[in-house]
Amino acid sequence: MPFPAPASKLPDIGTSIFSVMTQLAQECGAINLAQGFPDYDPPLPLQQALARHATTASHHQYAPMPGLPRLREAIARKTTRVYGIAAPDPATEITVTCGATEALYAVLAAVVHPGDEVLVLEPAYDLYGPAIRLQGGVPVYVPLPAPYFRPDWDQVRAAFSPRTRLIMLNSPHNPSGAVLTTTDLDTLATLLRDTSTMLLSDEVYEHMVFDGEPHRSALQHPELRERAFVLSSFGKTYHATGWKMGYCIAPPALTAEVRRVHQFLTFAVSTPTQHALADALETDHLHDQQLPAFYQHKRDLFRELLADSNFELLPVPGGYFQLARYSRISALPDVEFARHLTREAGVAVVPVSAFYHNGHDAGLIRFCFAKQEATLRAAAERLRAL
Repeated sequence: MPFPAPASKLPDIGTSIFSVMTQLAQECGAINLAQGFPDYDPPLPLQQALARHATTASHHQYAPMPGLPRLREAIARKTTRVYGIAAPDPATEITVTCGATEALYAVLAAVVHPGDEVLVLEPAYDLYGPAIRLQGGVPVYVPLPAPYFRPDWDQVRAAFSPRTRLIMLNSPHNPSGAVLTTTDLDTLATLLRDTSTMLLSDEVYEHMVFDGEPHRSALQHPELRERAFVLSSFGKTYHATGWKMGYCIAPPALTAEVRRVHQFLTFAVSTPTQHALADALETDHLHDQQLPAFYQHKRDLFRELLADSNFELLPVPGGYFQLARYSRISALPDVEFARHLTREAGVAVVPVSAFYHNGHDAGLIRFCFAKQEATLRAAAERLRAL
């Protein structure tokens, strides 16, 4: 008799939709615009630095638990350069993590107690809800209204309760690309002012804001910075999602709690990769400055290629995803349409209902345009035929 399966902590959660659609794309030979990863390589000097540190520099043993000091120091300098603020203390305010995913989980595991409520603005990255529940927390969902997906602060205010431990923000937003304004941050600071509620600010697409607008970071708002965990992703910034490298910036008391979890979750992340990224931050101050134009070109090209298609394209102020309505093509639910598109048109996408805890279907799909121009043109040719 087989051993019985244990009672699941997440009985309603299956395999991530991103993995499902990527697998289907591979089976069908489809162009994969579903999962959010580039089909081009990191900058060559960064690749060369990784090879050097992995093969000739003997950096093969554990890094310090919070991250290499030289990398944390480089992050501090970069933060000051980009945001014009006092540098976070590398010793007490910066923790290098196994991607922003680990940082998200470590923050939630560190501060969410059973029964605590966490406000989640949705659609939201599919990790948020399950990670909260695994800590015994209660996700409280607040809808972001389409087509602009900007917070309705009256609804956010109404969702607060004495048990609200944390609010999670994501800007630029996945999947919509919406970005927060200075007014949004001021409003949030007012809401939080007389509370003990903390902020988790997921800013992994921080260098992908378009049309001449800057990214507004919680680090730039003095009131919010005092209670915020701010997450960044080297994988997103350097086109290297498979490296799984990110970091968390937070005040010393909050950082101490993150590190209590981090030390027992991954302890430390790849030593040669940390050295390579430190090299990049120390020698190249232009890469992140060039990313907005780099990705805006891809956004504009993809939108131009689909301008005469039967898809209705929603605005994209930031990030590297394009949402689209498909009601002029099909009345299928979004999950079925995504599968149909992958099998029949040869282009894989993600149904936006996957970003809602209750599977809300607004008739939207998500394309990733972090692809080579040839990939975007080939996908658009297939999509225009619908």
